[in-house]
Amino acid sequence: MTEPIVRARGVVKRWGATMALGGVDAEIGPGVTGLLGANGAGKTTFLGLILGLHPQDEGTLQVLGLDPTTAGPAVRARLGYAPEHDALPGDVRAHDLVRHIAEIHGLPRKEAVGRASDALWHVGLGEERFRPVGTMSTGQKQRVKLASAMAHDPALLLLDEPTNGLDPMQRDSMLTLIRRIGTEFGIAVILSSHLLEEVERVCDAVVILSSGTVAAAGTLDELRGGGGAFVVEADARVEELAASLRAEGLEVEVTGTRLLVTGDELAVVDGVRDACAKLGIGIRRLQRRTATLEDVFLAGTSA
Repeated sequence: MTEPIVRARGVVKRWGATMALGGVDAEIGPGVTGLLGANGAGKTTFLGLILGLHPQDEGTLQVLGLDPTTAGPAVRARLGYAPEHDALPGDVRAHDLVRHIAEIHGLPRKEAVGRASDALWHVGLGEERFRPVGTMSTGQKQRVKLASAMAHDPALLLLDEPTNGLDPMQRDSMLTLIRRIGTEFGIAVILSSHLLEEVERVCDAVVILSSGTVAAAGTLDELRGGGGAFVVEADARVEELAASLRAEGLEVEVTGTRLLVTGDELAVVDGVRDACAKLGIGIRRLQRRTATLEDVFLAGTSA
């Protein structure tokens, strides 16, 4: 089993009288993980705890096997962080900025120069790398932040709303790049976002925060499993089929010509097969229902 990169147990963080995180339990592994939630759900606060920028008030947190509260510099040396808001010096060239941040992470000057160029090429700014950051578009500045976060080859990359301010084409390109980083570069990524579609597109797993607690967590396949329900479509006599399945102790919901059957997989498959054979009707469809990430999000945040 692969050890979690981030493990939180009962993590609580208060800002004065405001409860930002109210007992977060989560495990985040390799690949791309979405940290999903509405604005104010606690996403940025949780990223700050991972970075060791402020301590939790209760609970335990481990990042790469270390406690960021007591081993903050060691943790941050292995992390890359692209914050949501710009705080980039406009008169500094992109290459100089990325090189400087790589040096802050401990790379020797000569290696930092090479890594800065490589990172800017990877994010699509190779030809623009010697331009002052202040002359760049919003999309290019987002890429500079990403290059700065990954130039020192971190074990974990934290991206806070990385598509903010991007037009649809820039957003599409950014998401493709993030997916590539998480799959080809061997860097674990936590993508903090309030946008369901972009998390569903690039992430392997998701942690959904709602009012400072974890509403749902797991791989996308696990979360979209549909809770044991099966979709059944038959040629005819749908109501009779539903009645027959209910008589076998299965829970059945009829929607037009489609049945939603809940129960043990073997019981559902055998029950549908036998009932259709008895009624002399054909089965057009029998498959496990998959929920959308929106279904999972709404179910978790409305609980």
